[in-house]
Amino acid sequence: MINIHSCYSLKYGMADPEELVKWGAGSGYERIALTDINNTSGVLNFVRYSQENGRIPVVGVDFRNGISCCYVVLAKNNDGFLEINRFLSKHTHEVLPFPSKAPELENCVVIYPWGKEPELLAEYEFVGVPAHQLNRFRMNPNKEWEKYVALPTMTFRSKRDFNTHRLLRAIDQNALLSKLPVEEQSREDAVFLQRESLLDQYNEFRELVLRSEEILKICSIEFEFAPGAVSQNLALYTDSRENDLELIRSLCEKGLKHRYDTITIEIRERIEKEIKVIDEKNYITYFLIAWDIITYAKSKGYYYVGRGSGANSLVAYLLGITDVDPLELDLYFERFINLYRQNPPDFDIDFSWRDRDDVIQYVFDRFEHAALICTYNTFQYKATVRELGKVFGLPKTDIDMLSGDKKRELKPDPIQELVLKYSELIAGLPSHLSVHAGGMIISEKPIHYFTATFLTSKGYKTTQFSMIESEDVGLYKFDILSQRGLGKIRDTLDIIAYNQPDRPPHDIHDVRRFITDDSINRLLREARAIGCFYVESPGMRMLMIKLRTNTYLELVAASSIIRPGVASSGMMREYILRHRNPERIREAHPVLLDIMPDTYGVMVYQEDVIKVANQFGGLDLAESDVLRRGMSGKFRSRDEFLLVQGKFFENSRKRGHSEKDIREIWRQIESFAGYAFSKGHSASYAVESYQCLYLKAYYPLEYMVATINNFGGFYRTEVYVLEAKKLGAVVEAPCINTSRGETIIRGTVIYLGFQHIAGIELKHLQRLVSERESGGEFTGFNDLLQRIALPLEQLLLLIRVGALRSFGIPKKELMWSAHLNFHKVLVKSEIQPELFLQESREFVFPELSETDFEEVFEHLELLDFPLCNPFAILEESPLGYVLAKDLKNHVNRKIRVYGYLISVKKIVSSKNQIVHFGTLFDEEGEQLDTVHFQDAALKYPFRGKGIYAIDGKVTEEFGHFTIEVETMNKVSYREDVRYTT
Repeated sequence: MINIHSCYSLKYGMADPEELVKWGAGSGYERIALTDINNTSGVLNFVRYSQENGRIPVVGVDFRNGISCCYVVLAKNNDGFLEINRFLSKHTHEVLPFPSKAPELENCVVIYPWGKEPELLAEYEFVGVPAHQLNRFRMNPNKEWEKYVALPTMTFRSKRDFNTHRLLRAIDQNALLSKLPVEEQSREDAVFLQRESLLDQYNEFRELVLRSEEILKICSIEFEFAPGAVSQNLALYTDSRENDLELIRSLCEKGLKHRYDTITIEIRERIEKEIKVIDEKNYITYFLIAWDIITYAKSKGYYYVGRGSGANSLVAYLLGITDVDPLELDLYFERFINLYRQNPPDFDIDFSWRDRDDVIQYVFDRFEHAALICTYNTFQYKATVRELGKVFGLPKTDIDMLSGDKKRELKPDPIQELVLKYSELIAGLPSHLSVHAGGMIISEKPIHYFTATFLTSKGYKTTQFSMIESEDVGLYKFDILSQRGLGKIRDTLDIIAYNQPDRPPHDIHDVRRFITDDSINRLLREARAIGCFYVESPGMRMLMIKLRTNTYLELVAASSIIRPGVASSGMMREYILRHRNPERIREAHPVLLDIMPDTYGVMVYQEDVIKVANQFGGLDLAESDVLRRGMSGKFRSRDEFLLVQGKFFENSRKRGHSEKDIREIWRQIESFAGYAFSKGHSASYAVESYQCLYLKAYYPLEYMVATINNFGGFYRTEVYVLEAKKLGAVVEAPCINTSRGETIIRGTVIYLGFQHIAGIELKHLQRLVSERESGGEFTGFNDLLQRIALPLEQLLLLIRVGALRSFGIPKKELMWSAHLNFHKVLVKSEIQPELFLQESREFVFPELSETDFEEVFEHLELLDFPLCNPFAILEESPLGYVLAKDLKNHVNRKIRVYGYLISVKKIVSSKNQIVHFGTLFDEEGEQLDTVHFQDAALKYPFRGKGIYAIDGKVTEEFGHFTIEVETMNKVSYREDVRYTT
């Protein structure tokens, strides 16, 4: 009752905080205390559940070095919780052991385990006696009775919990269960006891239990939780609420001049409506902080995208937080913020992966009480099977069998049965704390008022609760995210500046210009968008072909249609049918068509769920939003969601809708609401897609170089190299006198960067580039050896990849010279240059010829791809095959194609059948799409990169051609000439 552990005593406890509250209410205790080990993750939920059940929560921390308890500290009040969190966080941040004597904590109670107490106890300090020490306690000659209390530790609900605990401890210690030290485990008697049982256990020392209960009576903590929680974010941006309001109005006025040529009454009315709601909901500061962050980013030249439902706000558009005009797209503000909506706004701001850390550091420097938000990494079933297999000492073959997808042929033995049984019990428990992808909070109060914190590997302060608890307690997050697509945009502009300085690009934020440009829209129509954000994947390529995507609005819809929920509901196909055949629109339900005319009566966006729930199901906006949010899974189990679900059916029946229609529409809502994008989110994605498409349309080679340098996107680097060659580039291997760490372009010649060479250490190459830039190009092999110290293995890699080709010396001569001069290469100082350059020894070599394709295989090994057409190195030239461009002439006929494997997607169908979707390039670099149903997928599996001969039937749907595979075999390359000559 004083020292209770939940599952947030990581890899130690099992019980959920909500379960503990219910147990406490039925166990005869007036109050119980949650004191997890060195962790406060469970506190907010424990407090929330306690308050909901009319219980008074008591919280604290069981401070331990390793598994040894130093003391249990209870918070008398919220200020005491602040003190606990500060103390815990300091030692967590600095990786310090806890001192044997607790610090002075004015608003706390400290309880030392008997035998570890200091000589002098402060007024708020006590000594806790566990039940198993009562026999020794009887013989205690110096009893200061008023300082002794009962300290029962409660962790286990049953013997099974104790067994699970031992397994968790073995996983934590990476030890066999049989070798797990006793001192790394809890005592088996740390069980949850009813109050009467506890009193009986202490028997003649019942006063110790009563004294513990007296301590609990002076301890309590409280927070306000959603839906009634007030904002705990930074209260003011300026010095007063009035000045905050004045600032946001002035920023809107400034934004109007930048965003609109003509300022209409509609725009003015929309601004006033939004500001009124933002002010009433007390979100002015939230908007101003977001504006502050992007203003800093602009000052540093960082590119960003504001996305999510924030794009529904005209104020956000005027402040520059988003680049989506909500009036143009008819985005209603109420999807983002309304007076009925209880959950807070949520701005997602994407930055380049290179810039994000600096933006995060700025937030920490700019705002005093800032922190990242954590996530709870939980045990996953298959991974747990593997961990427990090791704990029980099973051989790897048994572990592979137990954790694999294939059905076990033999019945598991008793040990294997235990592994499977306890894996099910452990799966879902929190394993360790990690970091949310980008969530940050900025609080008015110190962060430690709410939680203890830990540091990320980059030194950022991070909460010990997740975004769910953050939102519940009134802390509204900002998502500062990283994205490689933005890195590509920024880098392309830099590359254009040096490769085509006389042809500067148009303002990349002027998306209005791009969406009407036919050269850009042609890339969408023809699905030639490799490298472009969100529209390059095989799935999007297929969808764009089927939709004949040709406009910004069509791309906005496609961005949401591709999401799994829309596809699984069958509405993707229905949308395509109605888009291509207007006559089919008449089949739409008249109510749905009236609600969603722009999408032909098909639910495409998250907003559509709200519209349908409101106008079809008769729910008000608040209820409709609960429904939408509930579908995401976060709140599916909450009572309010179940009530809204029932009300939807009840109201729909009262409105006269047929049971068939109600159930079909509910099926559509249920199948995709949690996966579809908001329209503003899709529009934000489409904006970035158009920015990428613009750069690819007008600066294709520079854009592909930027894509390569940002490590691609959906595909591996090789695909972007092939695309660059298809667009007219000459792609060269790294060159010692031209290349840098990253890939560069000179005119139409692309030089791959040193970073692509397997085994290369960039620190050596950085010194090489620095020497070349300060002392000029290397004039020959001897000049290179004199000017730069390279380890022999690094020099050999450069020779093998062809980086020294500008010296005009055959590779094999260079290899011999490197070995013969290896002593000089290895011992030459890397720091102090030589005063007098010494000539390297020169040798006369016999003629060392290089056979055809030798360099191709070097590139295959060192770059992971050839720089020639991979079809050129086939052992035999293919015959009697069809190219991708000719598939339209072979619909419903069996053909053979040859394709170079690009990507494979594996799924399990609704009928529990394995299906593979392949994407390959034919000899001309055009894409082939294949589908491998279970028989073909299992009989003819993919066997890694390479060229495959595929036999199958050509099918066509909405202008997209697919090959249904019947047989497939990997075709052999010619022998590696390096080892056969």
